[in-house]
Amino acid sequence: MSARILVVDDVETNVRLLEAKLTIEYYDVLTCNDGLTALALAKTEQPDLILLDVMMPGVDGFETCRRLKNEPRTRHIPVVLVTALDGRQDRIRGLEAGADDFLTKPLDDVILMARVKSLTRLKMVMDELREREESGRRVGVDTAGVARLKGSGGRVLVVDDNELQAARIAQELAVEHRPLIEADPARALEAARGAVDLMIVNVASDGFDGLRLIARARSKEPTRRLPLLALVDPQDRPRLLKALDLGASDILTRPIDPEELAARVRTQVKRKRYGDFLREKLDYSLEMAVTDALTGLHNRRYMSTQLQSMVGRANNGGEPVAVLVLDIDHFKAVNDGFGHDAGDEVLREFSVRLATNVRAVDLPCRFGGEEFVVVMPGTSLEDAYRIAERIRRDVGAAPFRIMGGQAQLNITVSVGVASTPSGWQDTPEALLKRADEGVYEAKASGRNKVVARAA
Repeated sequence: MSARILVVDDVETNVRLLEAKLTIEYYDVLTCNDGLTALALAKTEQPDLILLDVMMPGVDGFETCRRLKNEPRTRHIPVVLVTALDGRQDRIRGLEAGADDFLTKPLDDVILMARVKSLTRLKMVMDELREREESGRRVGVDTAGVARLKGSGGRVLVVDDNELQAARIAQELAVEHRPLIEADPARALEAARGAVDLMIVNVASDGFDGLRLIARARSKEPTRRLPLLALVDPQDRPRLLKALDLGASDILTRPIDPEELAARVRTQVKRKRYGDFLREKLDYSLEMAVTDALTGLHNRRYMSTQLQSMVGRANNGGEPVAVLVLDIDHFKAVNDGFGHDAGDEVLREFSVRLATNVRAVDLPCRFGGEEFVVVMPGTSLEDAYRIAERIRRDVGAAPFRIMGGQAQLNITVSVGVASTPSGWQDTPEALLKRADEGVYEAKASGRNKVVARAA
């Protein structure tokens, strides 16, 4: 897996050394020597990862990282701070600035490459969601809420059979989050299926295989996207690297520093919420693409796609398909006499009565205006006619309440029915046209009727 990496360091020798190491691993490398240039390159080039030196003149690495994370166009890019500093406060300061990791010089090449691989893999997953977010924004879906996402108040599952250590972790987390302790990996996986924002796993546990737990969490759909923070011994390099390779989102070494724990958990919880936010917006965008906003029924576009597929199967020996075309009688008089808000109320109530009188496999859709279509797979002309009569009777059986219940209207509907014939080819357009002709015939003969039109 290749990726584009931006290396930022004011010492040219360090830049060239990192560039060579990354190029050997087939990464595409960009370089610069100061924070302001890094900010500009990040916006224009959109790298998959930034390796950022801390000790630079002018705008240092901490401030550069903070600005990157505050800028909407670059906040999603993972940042690894690289520095000769190894003090606790510097590490905490870097994580609180939004850095995804903090590596100390001289760099351990194996750990560096493991972190690069892990973070670029995460970035590519998030990019797919962001592309769909952009699509949602173009069609008017609100995405402004991302700026309000916080890293506190998360539900954190601590999986550790060391009772004392787990209790200390939970105590530290309780200041900002809602921790839960579980010593059994099977029960932990079950608990993680619920509303959990982060799972912390002690991969050095004596009672269970923490690495296997990480692997199982990544292989199961309900927990595949859950952030995983692996707790490891710093001297246990094989386990540390394996945890990253299996999909751990981050690493926390023992002995546990409370502030570092807080900073890393805060970052992972916020990232989880960002991913959830994007997925929810994607789901909403997809729903809006196939749903009529006023009535909640499927829209014309979705109906056309499904009808095309069903008619094609019927033409190739599959089950017949029937359609109902329904037109609310005298609907213009409702809008003219009571206003368009009242008309919308009628459309919404009509949609409810329509949807409750068809089967779960049927597709009730708003075709446009006061016209509706029901696509009915596996339905003969006779059966479709009976269902249409049931809908017509239910619509006219009770008045429609409008204007907040202040007025009532008697509403009727005219329905045309058609079904694919057996023995010869049909098209969606011809099928809908026959049903539409049935509507016109029902209107012409007095309205509030069902007319079936055979092929």
